[in-house]
Amino acid sequence: MKKILIIEDDVSIAELQKDYLEVAGFDVQICTDGQEGESLLRQTKFDLLILDIMLPGKDGLQILRGLQEGKEIPVLLVSAKKEEIDKIKGFSLGADDYITKPFSPGELVARVKAHLENYERLRERFSQQEKIKNEFTIRGLKIDKDARRVYINNQEIILTQKEFELLLYLASHPNRVFNREELFEKIWGLDSLGAASTVTVHIARIREKIEGGSLDPQYIETVWGAGYRFRV
Repeated sequence: MKKILIIEDDVSIAELQKDYLEVAGFDVQICTDGQEGESLLRQTKFDLLILDIMLPGKDGLQILRGLQEGKEIPVLLVSAKKEEIDKIKGFSLGADDYITKPFSPGELVARVKAHLENYERLRERFSQQEKIKNEFTIRGLKIDKDARRVYINNQEIILTQKEFELLLYLASHPNRVFNREELFEKIWGLDSLGAASTVTVHIARIREKIEGGSLDPQYIETVWGAGYRFRV
């Protein structure tokens, strides 16, 4: 049974989410404080996190930032905020989805199932791709597939789960151009649950981390009007 953690300070909302998810067959735990929720995440293995942004103790974005290193579970951000900047912040910190209150509990369950299924597919896909080398090195960039680590000139660069998967996918198909929709489908696999603009945000974050925000990217190139390619 998949274990889900809900970090939400509104008990009535959290209990409603819990009820619907338990009916759907999930093992659900609730935490109403950000600080306590972060500690619980470190102590217990969960398969998915539903995380409110506005929390006592520590807010959701702070928790998400702390999860960046070694995050291996899908994270669904929940917020009453509707501003685009909050979504961008969430995605750039590694969130897999963003849901604005109020929302249908049935929609939440559907998204949870879709993300869990997609995560399992991604794990199987990357483990079965025999053509991808376990270690890929080019011009000072090293991608260790098995250890899920990335280095620039022997210095480790911390990427979120989706940033790593996106970089690995591009690097394993060198010199091929992918448009945003293709990349979104390959990495997120949720056509109806997100936007291709998420790819743009993640590409920018990867470039910033591996190239220091260079205006002349050496690894992931933008092919204007077409998409992105990994140059070798």
